[in-house]
Amino acid sequence: MKDKLRVGILGATGAVGQKFIEVLDGHPWFEITALAASERSAGKRYADAANWIGSMSIPPAIADMEVVAAAPDLEADFVFSGLDASAAGDIEPLFAREGYPVISNARNYRMAEDVPLLIPEVNPDHTALIDQQDRGDGFIVTNPNCSTVGLVCALKPLVDRFDVDAVHVVTMQALSGAGYPGVSSLDALGNVVPYIGGEEDKVVTEPTKLLGRLVDGRIEPAALRVSAQCTRVPVLEGHLEAVSVQFRGTVYAEDVKEALRTWHNPIAGYDLPSAPARFIEVFEDERFPQPRRHVGLGRGMTVSVGRIRSCEVLDVKFIVLSHNTIRGAAGGAVLNAELLVRQGRLAKRAVAGVVAG
Repeated sequence: MKDKLRVGILGATGAVGQKFIEVLDGHPWFEITALAASERSAGKRYADAANWIGSMSIPPAIADMEVVAAAPDLEADFVFSGLDASAAGDIEPLFAREGYPVISNARNYRMAEDVPLLIPEVNPDHTALIDQQDRGDGFIVTNPNCSTVGLVCALKPLVDRFDVDAVHVVTMQALSGAGYPGVSSLDALGNVVPYIGGEEDKVVTEPTKLLGRLVDGRIEPAALRVSAQCTRVPVLEGHLEAVSVQFRGTVYAEDVKEALRTWHNPIAGYDLPSAPARFIEVFEDERFPQPRRHVGLGRGMTVSVGRIRSCEVLDVKFIVLSHNTIRGAAGGAVLNAELLVRQGRLAKRAVAGVVAG
């Protein structure tokens, strides 16, 4: 792209905002031009305002940028939202009304009828919901809950090939999914926490929208049932999920393997910078996938599936691994923005009365 699009990050000092900065560093299409956060951070150098928790140092150009208030007057063509849900519900619509496309990681508008809940490889046509929005000159697009992402990516080839009736999933979710400071060390170390507030409801409801069909400007939910049990485990990054699937009709483990390996990726020819060379990695080794070994595949954007075998209660069971802060959060949102560029829905915009070049 000859002229990079200018990007604002809402909630830039938080854990998700920091991951946006890491993912966008050196991006060929996007350039960070505004860092927005709470009033207590506004006016400070980013390096002074943010309690940086990234594995790499803050990019020098970002470290010296001034943090501004999260008001819709940013010099940006669109914004990524890493806001907490307590703030996103009010702030994101303000930006949309002022003409900013909002690519959100927050949960607030995921299930709104006119808002795309988007994984580009799964439901790229759902961006048509943007045309149903009445939110000023901008719009809102969301990415799913981090634990929903891996599950739905693994289910998509199966839903396309077979008639899926029911899904049972037990998640083993990384500590980084709780943000910072996250889970107390006394709860996390040598322990498993069998409850994550609000998480199971998201894993139950979001897949039916993601895997649903766009019909006459609305989503017809997928006719499948999901049961979820969500746990927090002492792993830094990578959500592991034990999944069992029941089909209407006879489907064997080898059928599932073949469906995963031969599925056609609908955005394969789009040449999106954040899209992995391999969307789904299927393992034959019964020890895999493992978070420490495989969470970084495809720069954190590949979803890994292994231990595909017959299920004694349902039909087929398997293990899914996805990177919760990249594929499940910032990286997924950046890929959403790239898809919107390819679809002609993101472009230069006028800022502060000046027509952007």
